[in-house]
Amino acid sequence: MVASSNFIRLVGEHLQMIREAKGMNQEELAEKAGIARARISEIENGRGNATLATLEKVIDALEITPMEIFNFQNLSDTKDITDKKLLIEIHRSMLMERDISEIQYVIDNTKTVLRLMDKKTDYGKE
Repeated sequence: MVASSNFIRLVGEHLQMIREAKGMNQEELAEKAGIARARISEIENGRGNATLATLEKVIDALEITPMEIFNFQNLSDTKDITDKKLLIEIHRSMLMERDISEIQYVIDNTKTVLRLMDKKTDYGKE
């Protein structure tokens, strides 16, 4: 079994979200893709590193484009994600689709929010 990386887990979670949005269960996806249901489960849970051939079968079965697999902008619920690197990767993915001016705006606002958070923390220490 391949050790799960943040990226592998992120892709797996995203595949699960897409599958569920299409109203499919793992068994239906596995049958349509021509792979074992256990393999779908491994991929979705980040326990297995899918080959490109397997990803292609899953993409075809879900009737999506390869770009959709790696577009993490639509992940709406990140509250349950506790892995710092995974959250940063989601943020990075979201920013990659934006114009430079929008990225600069996000950075400026992030700096402002962090400064306010630091002040609140410093204020609580007094």
